[in-house]
Amino acid sequence: RVKRLFDAFANKPTVYGVATALARNPEQVAAMKAAGWEIASHGLKWVEHKDMPEAEERAAIAEAIRLHTEVVGAAPEGWYNGRCSMNTVRLAAETGQFAYVSDTYDDDLPYWLRVEGRDQLIIPYTLDANDMRFATPQGFNTADHFFTYLRDAFDTLYAEGLAGAPKMMSIGLHNRLIGRPGRIAGLRRFLEHIAGHEGVWTPRRIEIARHWAAHHPPIDRIEPSALSKAEFVAQFGGVFEHSPWIAEGAFGLELGPAHDTAIGLHNALARVFRSAPPAQRLGVLTAHPDLAGKLAAARRLTAESTSEQASVGLDALTDAERAAFTELNEAYVAKHGFPFIIAVRDHDKAGILNAFRTRLANDSEAEFAEACRQVERIALLRLEDMLD
Repeated sequence: RVKRLFDAFANKPTVYGVATALARNPEQVAAMKAAGWEIASHGLKWVEHKDMPEAEERAAIAEAIRLHTEVVGAAPEGWYNGRCSMNTVRLAAETGQFAYVSDTYDDDLPYWLRVEGRDQLIIPYTLDANDMRFATPQGFNTADHFFTYLRDAFDTLYAEGLAGAPKMMSIGLHNRLIGRPGRIAGLRRFLEHIAGHEGVWTPRRIEIARHWAAHHPPIDRIEPSALSKAEFVAQFGGVFEHSPWIAEGAFGLELGPAHDTAIGLHNALARVFRSAPPAQRLGVLTAHPDLAGKLAAARRLTAESTSEQASVGLDALTDAERAAFTELNEAYVAKHGFPFIIAVRDHDKAGILNAFRTRLANDSEAEFAEACRQVERIALLRLEDMLD
């Protein structure tokens, strides 16, 4: 019944096949191959992996690949276990066998995951747009419930696509569930619904993987959370001017993939800076150079400061402008005890001078807080250059 429905709409699905089950059902395997369906791996046996020792799970994955290849006549290119452990995605990726792994549920698009020095494509699966909810509490009770949920999910994603951000929608199906006559009507109505929309692609998952690899290949980028402490400090120790202790502190904050972006890593570094005693934060402020000051004239700025000041023309001042900056620098340091700090890339030269004059009139407590905010802003801009 399910196959006839797919044939009627010229859809070829991906089947997740448990290797031992495939071995026991040769006629079904032959029918799926003849229909051009993709047969991906669903593991060796339908058992829980969550408490399985790593060595045992690694062996089970290897045996699943071996038996699948023997039974189907071709090795699986996709993997979805469904009852995975914390190690499953990594172990599947480490085999180097799979064009994609689907043991995640965390996105509406594929993405690349770096595993042991290898880029593994992840094509997330779904537990919500899934007929298993016919068999769970607060799930689907009728075909209309199933159709309405699928339709609403599709319509939301389709609208996002029309707005310029195309998405992927996965639907989980099981013959014993969706194949019942009172339920399959909901799937038919959904297939009719999407057939009436332009630009909808209903590929097998292996075709998604090939498309993604061809058009959105992995980008070689720094992964801060994967660096050793020495590498991390060498890479990010200068983000806060001449203050490697901030990077050293951030390294100990349980960094993970969420910190591999500019915003994520900035949060970790800023936490260390914010929690430091005032005297230590003052040291960060005094490590910053004067704007267009003597260090710049002597070409003794850090590479980051040199680039930042040059971006708004502070390396090419007129005599009158240089005199104005010198006078303001001296007055500001004399009053507040630290140099004037501003994220110059957020301003032009005139705006910087105006801010200089305005902030010179602030009391030192308020100016200390503002200088700290500017230090954090400069750090974020530097991280965006490095990571984004």
